[in-house]
Amino acid sequence: MYSRPVRRRFCNFAASATLSVFICAAACVLATSARAQERRDREPNSVYAERRARLAAQVDCPIVLWGLTGREESSQAYIFAQEENFYYLSGHNEEGAGLIILPAAKSSSHDGTNGPREFFYLPAKNPLKEKWNGARMSPVDPGIEARTGFATVKPFAEMRAEIENLARAYPSFCTILPYEKELGGYPHEKEVVDWLQQSVPQIKLKDIRAQITAMRQIKSPGEIAFLQRAIDLSLDSHLEAMRLMRPGLYEYQVGARMVEVHQMGGSEAEGYAPIVGAGPNSTALHYDRLSRKIEDGDIVVMDVGAQFSGYSADITRTIPANGKFTPRQLEIYNIVLGAQNAALAALKPGMDLCRKGDQSVDKISRDYINSHGKDRHGKSLGQYYIHGLGHHIGLNVHDPGEYCGPLQPGMVVTMEPGIYIPEENLGVRIEDDVLITETGYKLLSERLPRDPVEIEKIMAQAAAHRTKAEKAGHD
Repeated sequence: MYSRPVRRRFCNFAASATLSVFICAAACVLATSARAQERRDREPNSVYAERRARLAAQVDCPIVLWGLTGREESSQAYIFAQEENFYYLSGHNEEGAGLIILPAAKSSSHDGTNGPREFFYLPAKNPLKEKWNGARMSPVDPGIEARTGFATVKPFAEMRAEIENLARAYPSFCTILPYEKELGGYPHEKEVVDWLQQSVPQIKLKDIRAQITAMRQIKSPGEIAFLQRAIDLSLDSHLEAMRLMRPGLYEYQVGARMVEVHQMGGSEAEGYAPIVGAGPNSTALHYDRLSRKIEDGDIVVMDVGAQFSGYSADITRTIPANGKFTPRQLEIYNIVLGAQNAALAALKPGMDLCRKGDQSVDKISRDYINSHGKDRHGKSLGQYYIHGLGHHIGLNVHDPGEYCGPLQPGMVVTMEPGIYIPEENLGVRIEDDVLITETGYKLLSERLPRDPVEIEKIMAQAAAHRTKAEKAGHD
């Protein structure tokens, strides 16, 4: 519905039937091979063009961006995935591309040109590299403008000349400046800035990150559809994990089955490293070793989400290894579930994910946990709720979004309260993905049970089926 490339159709067979069939078959083979590297669905080119136009209307300087270079391909485990902001504006998922967007044309445009308002740059054709890595788009491909959605597509090597030309008309350029924290930001961001400063040292650089971030928070219908597909695959894998779960399995076996469900359903990658933590590992938020043998009596936290067309789900369920919650596990589980339900009941536009304040759904969930249940020492459980209630999702599982900014229709966020008590080897997190609507919210992950009775029922039915199958195998 939203963007799978339409295959070429061939008609008007004027020549002989044999020749016509041959031409048609050959053309189809060429079209298929040229697109062999495209696994993602994408939105129509018009959607990306509209985003670029909206961005251009907000600035007074050329916007200069690079996609990722793909230099990591020297690693045998390397799989390319485009830089998110570049993908958001271009829909391009191959390495080595560049993009220039001129500010929206004014009646007295001071760049002195009525020429193209945006330029897309692709690596030159490299037949030797394609022998090893498969076909790539290049600026000389027939129909490359229609395929990419850019009227002007040039070799990447020509980008510097255009930058130098624009520097004669503009005193500043817009790009994504590296963060001033986290060791200076992503190396890719610094690489672009260094290149610009070397190419046009007289130019002042302005940060465009905030404008792109604001746009990315409100999801388009196509983005919501991709997110729903990622969520649905994740729900399928969690249901499969509930049916599979039993003492004696290893955490990695559960994770592997969930990844298999994702990939068989069309997911090109995981939204993040799968988390399957049993017993003491249930209390580690981002536990990723998946090495423990699951024991009878363990509680198991499964935080596993699929990615579809670049968009990531984020789903967590907590289940008993043997199919039956202990009284203490059930107590803590119901407190977390109550906190999530309390937050959902208040979720609507204008509320926020801040830790405090009158509009904070995070505070609502925290107050609920603090007022229900105690630890072994009689203290409230709020101290074991060690993370925020939620975050934005999209092209990144932690998509850009202001925690203390008001939620708006079109945003997609997680609701994930949790309690983690290392002393009891007991961690519980319940995480769902929700779309903020005009009047409230839509629970995009509603199909996956949260009620502990339903979870136990699913696990009991699966255990009975296994027992029946094993008995039939012995007969």
